Amino acid sequence: MPRDRDEPVRLTRIYTRSGDAGETSLGDGSRVSKLDPRIGAYGTVDELNSLIGVVLAAPCPDPVAQVLARVQNELFDLGADLSLPWSGEDDRLRIAQPSVDALEADCDRFNESLPELRSFVLPGGTASAAGLHVARTVCRRAEREVLVAAGEAPVNPLAAVYLNRLSDLLFILARVANAAGGVAEPLWRPGATR
Repeated sequence: MPRDRDEPVRLTRIYTRSGDAGETSLGDGSRVSKLDPRIGAYGTVDELNSLIGVVLAAPCPDPVAQVLARVQNELFDLGADLSLPWSGEDDRLRIAQPSVDALEADCDRFNESLPELRSFVLPGGTASAAGLHVARTVCRRAEREVLVAAGEAPVNPLAAVYLNRLSDLLFILARVANAAGGVAEPLWRPGATR
């Protein structure tokens, strides 16, 4: 049965055995080592997406959940973007400036209602806030891995920018989750354990 036009992929069998020798295919069909930095970068983006799924599976404030649902789809777009060699001149699925702009608008919107920070925030509080902090740290790692990949092969320059903004948003959303849960943010108290 032919695939529908708006059906992005059809997987009839999950295992292929084609990667057993340590190689995999990029989105254009070219074969590379599974140790290729692009594979590492989009693998970490996938890990980040999975962590966001964990946050969404737990009680999470509705406004936060709505943004995270959009971000999950964008992270899949980003993974697809990283799996395709970058030429800068094609019309394939790519992370573009409007996605970065939306993250910035979300940062401004959610941060507006939060109290001013007077100390560094320790990861924790509600379960959703703690999960968002874990996602934030994986997002930073994904950003670093995208930069490594960009040093080896052409990569969409907005991929790292998107992840940089997303890590800021995840931090803000963790603060929002704690505020919505009525939980005081755990703050860093330098030297408190001495």
